[in-house]
Amino acid sequence: MNKVKHVLGISGGKDSAALAIYLHEKYPQIDFTYYYTDTGKELDETYQLLENIEIYLGKKIEHLVAHDAKESSENPFDFFYKSFRGYVPSPTARWCTNMMKLQPFERFVGDETPTVSYVGIRGDEDREGYISKKDNIQSIFPFRKNMWSEDVLHKLFNPKNQSVVLDYYNSVFKGAKLDKVVELLNSEITFERHQRLATERQIKHKLNGLMDLGVIDFNHATFQFLKGTEYPLSFEDDYALLDNEDVLIRDDVFRILRESGVGIPAYYNKIEYEVDGQKGEYARSRSGCFFCFFQQKIEWIWLYEQHPDKFKEAMTYENAKEGFTWNQYESLKDLIEPERIRQIKLDHLKRTNSKKSDDSPYLLDILDDTEGDGCTACFI
Repeated sequence: MNKVKHVLGISGGKDSAALAIYLHEKYPQIDFTYYYTDTGKELDETYQLLENIEIYLGKKIEHLVAHDAKESSENPFDFFYKSFRGYVPSPTARWCTNMMKLQPFERFVGDETPTVSYVGIRGDEDREGYISKKDNIQSIFPFRKNMWSEDVLHKLFNPKNQSVVLDYYNSVFKGAKLDKVVELLNSEITFERHQRLATERQIKHKLNGLMDLGVIDFNHATFQFLKGTEYPLSFEDDYALLDNEDVLIRDDVFRILRESGVGIPAYYNKIEYEVDGQKGEYARSRSGCFFCFFQQKIEWIWLYEQHPDKFKEAMTYENAKEGFTWNQYESLKDLIEPERIRQIKLDHLKRTNSKKSDDSPYLLDILDDTEGDGCTACFI
């Protein structure tokens, strides 16, 4: 029988760190393998978090480095930066994610071992996580009400596969509840490529209806369906997370980090600034490279004022290639002109005041729209 490998990637951010702690405490029977994909361009706080988690788990986190960069004397980012002839990554050309995150992860897993990958997308987020195209890798989202990935749901709700689901419900439900299951499974669904949005709505309708009848029953029905597939969980006789009904949100994540003693990465803590006699607070809203092009302008100002050496390093990439800027239409040199800093801070104050979240010590409780941006593979 194929032995299933359970892996959890720790990005250096809050969600993946909390997920590692949560699963370690709740499911000690699962032998997790932890890994981290290193770009060489992280803040020191990220590496401190990894060290703290290792101490807490009592287990080593494997640091993955892109295969091509292993023999280089340079850090992974600079190795690939030169390989791409001085072209830095951008929202339209994210070679950073592909070369330094996805490829090392998939090489680490290999092509043969059935692998379940655990992803820290929370129950209060409306986004999908990274789903590998490799047949031997399956993603699970333990913090969500629905822990199953989008690809599993597409197969599960395909009309030709739903008899397996109905067989399970026939064994546990009767009367009105069973009638509701039959109604949901028989509701309209289309898999025409040009009607993708309609398909997603129909799947969401079926999913929400079945989960409202019982999350645990839906999990067991899905697991029974998977037994007839080649998904990694098909090789398991049982799966502990089937009976999990927890839904964890942002407050839970911070609580887990605090109560475990691992602590919250310092870059999430708000720092006070003053502009035109008004006081505001800023911080970083995400983990990842300190010059990530997805970060907001106020986060660049935070970097400039709190980590001037890192900001200066980010500027060297702009200076090396004419016409390149990390921010669209604005260079870092222009960004730190005194009047521009003033305006960015005033704009930030206006936004944060409209959010009315002064009781929270974390920037992303105020700018809660920032987390929807960026590379899922980096920031989970």
